[in-house]
Amino acid sequence: MNNTGIKPTEGEMEILQVLWGKGNATVRDVHEALNKKDSGYTTTLKLMQIMHEKGMVERDTNQKTHIYKALINRDKTEKQLVNKMIDNVFNGSAARLVMQALGNHSASADEIEEIKKYLDGLK
Repeated sequence: MNNTGIKPTEGEMEILQVLWGKGNATVRDVHEALNKKDSGYTTTLKLMQIMHEKGMVERDTNQKTHIYKALINRDKTEKQLVNKMIDNVFNGSAARLVMQALGNHSASADEIEEIKKYLDGLK
């Protein structure tokens, strides 16, 4: 299925993060991983059903408990969302995005080293 151009909502992204991490999961697995006190199981179920209708996840109905799996690619989704953020929030400046991200969040020594290697590779 061609799911390019799919723009997950914030709630859908939270579910996708769980599915990308686990591979396959039931609604209960996802709901427990999200650990949302303000949201019930049926809300998670409904959102995952909507995601299935949109083609974001597939659902295996061979068992009583349905198993879900992400259909959209993590890297492509992240790239699409970051590009949209760079354009809409940072007026096209990737440098401003990186500076904002590093200024607001502490990066570990390993992460800084990885960033340096990546930047050296761009030269």
